[in-house]
Amino acid sequence: MTEHVQKPKRKKRMIQVNILIRMMLSLIIATTINNMLISLLLDIGHGMESEWLLNFIPYIFPPLFMVNFIITFLALTRRIVRDLISLEQGLQIISEGNLSYRVPVMRNDELGRVAFNINLMAERLQQQIEKERELEISKLEMITGISHDLRTPLTSIIGYIELLRTNSFQNKDEYTRFVQNTYNKAIHLKKLLDDLFEYTRLTSVDTRLDLNKIDVFQLLDQLIFEFEPIAQENGIHIIKDLGNSPIITVIDSKKIARAIDNLLMNALKYSVKPGTVRILMKLDNKQISIEIENKGNPLTQEQENKLFNRFYKVDHSRSSEGIQTGAGLGLSIARNIIELHGGTLTLIHIDNIFKFTLTLPFEGVLTRSIGSEEGHSGNLDV
Repeated sequence: MTEHVQKPKRKKRMIQVNILIRMMLSLIIATTINNMLISLLLDIGHGMESEWLLNFIPYIFPPLFMVNFIITFLALTRRIVRDLISLEQGLQIISEGNLSYRVPVMRNDELGRVAFNINLMAERLQQQIEKERELEISKLEMITGISHDLRTPLTSIIGYIELLRTNSFQNKDEYTRFVQNTYNKAIHLKKLLDDLFEYTRLTSVDTRLDLNKIDVFQLLDQLIFEFEPIAQENGIHIIKDLGNSPIITVIDSKKIARAIDNLLMNALKYSVKPGTVRILMKLDNKQISIEIENKGNPLTQEQENKLFNRFYKVDHSRSSEGIQTGAGLGLSIARNIIELHGGTLTLIHIDNIFKFTLTLPFEGVLTRSIGSEEGHSGNLDV
């Protein structure tokens, strides 16, 4: 704190001394020039034997000295004045909205510091405005995405209900098919709304985790057991390597199950069929790692960078027929859940192999955090 206060004082003395030195130099130079001029006039007066000129010299001494001093001082301080004008012009340009402009003042004193702070202010304002624009674009994309994703199943539901309402079916089988399709679309609509609600809840500052000691091995094994029939129906073979020993850690089992299920469904949707999904779990360096690997169509770098963005969906041509598309929130929800637990979710994409790696702390920060809460509640504010 003391050093922070002293630095401006040291810089302030620097520019004061700088100006004082120029003032003293101006005084010396002006006095020297003035004395030389007076000596010259005295020589001329004595040479011409002009009493008038000799009597007039004392009256021109003060104004001549002032003129010399002012001219010399302005000459010695012209760089400081030029830099001040540059600062003023730079501020004017920035105030008119050109935040990409930078003040070109290269000094090591207060003026240089002012220039640096002006440029820093302009850069931060520019970043803030760009961030606000990105948020605005994100909001518009979110509204567009929600509207599109909800409208598609809703339109189908209305269409099937209209067919049923007007008895536009030929037989009992067609009637049953219409009812089943309506039900499927309604379930799809509910899933979209659940995803949206879950994402909104996870990104809220009031998000709470219901933390308990859970056997991650048992949880993952159960999720794979439930996932296998769906995978087999779509021509996907499951290869798992989970070990055979319990791995106990503190997590919100429902949310972690949701995250892993989203990753498994993502692998199912975008795997080459017939194909294989490999699931590996290991414990190392005080963290649990779960890898879900599948073979699919390669992505561009831009697509890969956007993969965890909310409402982002890769071209529908890659998705499996018969598997309903989501709202593009699955991976975003999964990453939010994992990060709330203090873990990470990353993707390694090489050629056409996709490997999502989920890490969770093992007996780490979260475990210690709820140590004092045991006996009271399993909830923890995040």
